[in-house]
Amino acid sequence: MAQQTLEDCLQRVELVRQEIGKVLVGQKDVVEQLLWAVFAGGHALLEGVPGLGKTLLVRTLSQAFELSFQRIQFTPDLMPTDITGTNILRVDEKGQQAFSFQPGPIFAHVVLADEINRATPKTQSALLEAMQERTVSAGGATRKLPEPFFVLATQNPLEQEGTYPLPEAQMDRFLLKIDVPYPTAEELKLIVRQTTSGQAADVGKAASAEQIADIQQAAREVLVAEPVLDYAVGLLLATHPHEDSVESVKQYVRNGAGPRGVQAMVALAKVRALLAGRFNLAFEDVAAVAMPALRHRILLNFEGEANGIRTDQIVRDILDKMESHRA
Repeated sequence: MAQQTLEDCLQRVELVRQEIGKVLVGQKDVVEQLLWAVFAGGHALLEGVPGLGKTLLVRTLSQAFELSFQRIQFTPDLMPTDITGTNILRVDEKGQQAFSFQPGPIFAHVVLADEINRATPKTQSALLEAMQERTVSAGGATRKLPEPFFVLATQNPLEQEGTYPLPEAQMDRFLLKIDVPYPTAEELKLIVRQTTSGQAADVGKAASAEQIADIQQAAREVLVAEPVLDYAVGLLLATHPHEDSVESVKQYVRNGAGPRGVQAMVALAKVRALLAGRFNLAFEDVAAVAMPALRHRILLNFEGEANGIRTDQIVRDILDKMESHRA
């Protein structure tokens, strides 16, 4: 890739950041991780308490990109056909009746699955084919989804009444899980000023679907040296309790991350390297993306659940051990 093209990519991404910054206060790490997911071509799960701007962030992201957007509010009574669409009976001007397919909200570039854990497993599974294959089988036919296609889902970690935890198979299909933190005191003051002034920010279009595809292709061309790949594989294997891992893994982990974990780390790290203006992967890139790429792929055992162990701490212990060995 030519240097001029790389500079164009970096300028385009900076424009996207600026447009999002017009609406969203703070949350720079969250925005950056969401951009990693988009430019790596994957889906993201955002977790945080209500009112932190998760829905606002996804909506603003779709506005900054020239992409179609649909929001699906997940509720216990939502049915799979409410997402995928269904055949409906139409009557033409001559009175002739015929079935035609009415596409559901899944047929959009950016799909916000709001409070995804409020829907039943049957409805959650309607997303599985779309997330993995980029197709929808409904109405007796298989239909392709638009490109690019992203599912950006949100869930609330506190209110578990009437929720259905996501199955491991579906969690694994999210390229990364983003923890949305509480804003600082200064950010809270900015939020109040911005939301009570009566002035709405106008978000401009900063990147088209073709430009997103160009950045995705550029990220795929980032080179990965053998030692860096070994480091990523070592991180993944260290999440398995039967491997030579840290004590917290042996004590609290039931199952470690699968192969999609290392694929996610490398894909995300490539985007991080590209956005830093580099065409080669560094150890630091892999370490920086390990937390969001692995936190939802590690399953705790009963002891870990009972003691309130967080998978973030498990990943942090692994990173500390890997860093000490590398040093």
